[in-house]
Amino acid sequence: MKREALRVEPISSFLDRWKAPTSPVTRAGNMIFVSGLPPFDPGTGEIAVAPIERQSEIIMEQMKLCLETAGASLDNVMKCDVYCTSTKHFAAFNAVYARYFPHDAPARIFVCTPEWFGPFDVEIDCIAMM
Repeated sequence: MKREALRVEPISSFLDRWKAPTSPVTRAGNMIFVSGLPPFDPGTGEIAVAPIERQSEIIMEQMKLCLETAGASLDNVMKCDVYCTSTKHFAAFNAVYARYFPHDAPARIFVCTPEWFGPFDVEIDCIAMM
């Protein structure tokens, strides 16, 4: 089965600007893989310097757009991996995340990472099936 890398605008252009060797989403058969992405400001493409709640919203909207581009939705998500700079953001992140998955949330892990290459606190990747 061949992997299909999909362009998702404006995210793909933001990644091109950063010279990041990644695709925002790939698809093979009925499986979809969304990359972990920083919270790109949707207007400028710069990494949004914002509170954890806004960073989380931006990332969830990016993930939703990637899934839609691949022909899926948040309802198709089987697992999310959440990477965050501190456990102190856990409750605030969960409040935002629960708005996107109000019922029967997918499997998930929340992992703390000490720092990123930019000024942001959270990143999420996911696997979905159609």
